[in-house]
Amino acid sequence: MKPVLDAEFLKALRPAGVPAGILLATAVLAWLVPLPPSLLGLQSAGPYTLLAIAVALAWYFNRGRAFVVAASLLGAFGASHVLGSGVQAALALIVPLNAAGALLLPERGARYRAGYAWLAVLALEGLLLVGLRDLISGAEPMPLVGRIAFAMGFACAAWRTWPEATPLQVGTAAALVSWFIAANWRYGTDPHSAFMSAAGVILILSMLRESHRLAFRDALTGLPGRRALEERLRSLGSRYAVAMVDVDHFKKFNDTHGHDIGDQVLKLVGARLAEVGGDGIAFRYGGEEFSVLFPGASLDEALPHLEAIRASIEGYRMAVRSPDRPKSQETGSKRRGEGVSEKNLSVTVSIGACAPGKNARTPAQVVKAADEALYRAKQGGRNRVST
Repeated sequence: MKPVLDAEFLKALRPAGVPAGILLATAVLAWLVPLPPSLLGLQSAGPYTLLAIAVALAWYFNRGRAFVVAASLLGAFGASHVLGSGVQAALALIVPLNAAGALLLPERGARYRAGYAWLAVLALEGLLLVGLRDLISGAEPMPLVGRIAFAMGFACAAWRTWPEATPLQVGTAAALVSWFIAANWRYGTDPHSAFMSAAGVILILSMLRESHRLAFRDALTGLPGRRALEERLRSLGSRYAVAMVDVDHFKKFNDTHGHDIGDQVLKLVGARLAEVGGDGIAFRYGGEEFSVLFPGASLDEALPHLEAIRASIEGYRMAVRSPDRPKSQETGSKRRGEGVSEKNLSVTVSIGACAPGKNARTPAQVVKAADEALYRAKQGGRNRVST
């Protein structure tokens, strides 16, 4: 029987760990720990500073959706601080609807035309709040329509997290939750400031984690990238093995079947290499080349696992849809038996491996030696492991 909390499920929940921890810590502090009189200034300075940093980072990293959410939260806190709590009912609509609009639209960055359009929208909303505050001052802080708007905004944020669930996507959803709690919390002295500050912290950390992910992880295959390999090599001792892996005849795949099929081939090889045994770690080195690192293993210990993964890739048949395949699933299923809708492709890889020794002492020299072994594998007929 498959366990309820299997590894894949826990892996999917991992990006939510940091935002959830921040929200939990904020709830405990807001409920149980009153702010000392000497620090009361943080009730306004804290949210302003943190949300302003979040806005600046979103602008710097050119993240349009994060920019809209952070700017909306900063504007909402400023409006409630300057105009009073009477505008909370209007903010209960403005913030989630802004978020929903940004999340439903394609990501076009913060420093382009779409970003300047959102600046105009936010400015217009601020002017409307100033002009209408006397009319809306008696409304309930969080009316039913505001809760519905929040549900809409959060649903859009949750939808954006599926299926990849990047730190920034999860952080955007968590920031909206923090804002909603700030507007509805009924315990403590000033939970509004605490949870608005938490929203700023969540967005800041999410953008920093996202930038780290993009710098160290390959977007196509999901594997750690070359920079991550270089970082890991610097932290190793004297016992390890490195393998360089190259897709055989990859240019032919691209020329014959197109770049979309080429991308599918790279994803396939990356997925197979990620399953390598012996505690091996797969990396996308660049182009059609991959690396596998075996920390704490000798070359003799790594070779059986490399041979197994080479055979696994060779034995896999990748189904490729032909250009004439109908878009209708039913029609395509009927034609599949005729052999005209799809065909199977076989992919092989060549592997060169090396471990530290007399002629390869540093990690750079080991990688170079593994690359030379890879060249010998290709010269020897491809689809083989060479040392």
